[in-house]
Amino acid sequence: MAEPAGAFTRLCAALSKAALVLAIVGLIALILCVQYQVVGRYLLNDTPTWAEALALLLVSYVTALGVAVGVRDAGHIGLESIVALLPERWRLKLELLIHALVALFGALMLQSGWMWTTMKWTERKPMLPVPAGMDYLPLVVAGALIVLFSIEHIVALLRGIEVKPAWH
Repeated sequence: MAEPAGAFTRLCAALSKAALVLAIVGLIALILCVQYQVVGRYLLNDTPTWAEALALLLVSYVTALGVAVGVRDAGHIGLESIVALLPERWRLKLELLIHALVALFGALMLQSGWMWTTMKWTERKPMLPVPAGMDYLPLVVAGALIVLFSIEHIVALLRGIEVKPAWH
């Protein structure tokens, strides 16, 4: 049991690190899009319409990836004060419940994001030549990662170990 759990932890760490790197690259691209839009509007007097649409799309991806990494690194909003006040026998149960509820939330994000992505995939965005379903794809990616990372936390709690952030 220890080796499959270790392999799963390594997989989750690699996915978290990749998501963090993609979020950083997306954030840099977002900054460049906004800068290009400002330069186009105020210096060239020619506003590039695609830059705003791309920036809005990038915000969704950066946010979704950041949320997923936050779940793995336990950076999400938690009930730390309540958990700390509980007796030890209840602490584990509440932490398991919290991670199970976060996994359920991720699964709902995945399911509804997939539904919207597939429904809107054949439509085109008006100012950007990509499928409109790309607006909802971040929900699918983040939902899947949140489910995986929540399962990792549950397994770690049951094994009595701590999930270490991938960026350390």
